[in-house]
Amino acid sequence: MYIGRLLTAMVTPFDASLRVNYQQAKILANSLVRSGSEGLVVTGTTGENPALDHEENYYLWSEIKESVGNDIPIIAGSGTNGTGETIKLAQMAEKAGADAQLLVVPYYNKPTQEGLYQHFKAVAESTSLPCILYNVPSRTIVNMTPETTLRLAADVPNIIGTKEASGDLGQIKEIIDHAPAEFRVWSGNDSDTFDILKLGGWGVISVASHLIGSQIQNMITLATQDKWDEAEEEHKRQLPIFTGLFTITSPIPVKYCLNKIGFNVGGLRLPLVNADKETSLFLDELISKYEIDLPLSS
Repeated sequence: MYIGRLLTAMVTPFDASLRVNYQQAKILANSLVRSGSEGLVVTGTTGENPALDHEENYYLWSEIKESVGNDIPIIAGSGTNGTGETIKLAQMAEKAGADAQLLVVPYYNKPTQEGLYQHFKAVAESTSLPCILYNVPSRTIVNMTPETTLRLAADVPNIIGTKEASGDLGQIKEIIDHAPAEFRVWSGNDSDTFDILKLGGWGVISVASHLIGSQIQNMITLATQDKWDEAEEEHKRQLPIFTGLFTITSPIPVKYCLNKIGFNVGGLRLPLVNADKETSLFLDELISKYEIDLPLSS
């Protein structure tokens, strides 16, 4: 299945009792598609994956997939820091109807590069789903080196790409330059998208696309048309919201902003907490400077 350039790392809506609001999740998914998203990462970091149980994961994947239909890929955030547990989730994702899965570098237990290789190889070989690696050392401590990424890209046919959130453009360039032609590199940071596109990357798995998806899609389109000056102007205009949504731990800011504009996604499950007053005022001012293009109704 074709997996596009602009994917949204979708928040998980909760109700007033912090139960998963599946109906609102389906409405949000369809609104994101209408505002430019070509696919959705469900139950990733932005979806508060560590706070969800297996049943919630399964029903989010299956309900959202049924709602958006066959043309929009659903990428399941099924990675954990245990290989056996990740294999269980990967197989659940396939059963739920997900089109691909996002596999984060294992966190806390600090595997070696060989351990990372063996982990991702074992998970990918346990399922027929396409797999996207996710390197985010700011959250996992361990950085997956280009050598490990390239080894997996060469050896494991259903590892189709990586979400690179290392912020190391030299490392990202090495992957882009030496990976198989069909291997995709998505930016894991909105603020790096323009630079990664210019290096030959594929796109972005975005948080800001909850609010300005059509505008990010326009920037990507300009880049793919080699209109780099115009794309850079769009990037510069969007940069404050890209960085502002990470002023404190994500997804706290984006959930606040969605609630503020009238799209109810509820609060956050502990250990995450709602934005404090200072952060809320900052975010109010930030989003007042942008035209929000997320449809507020189904």
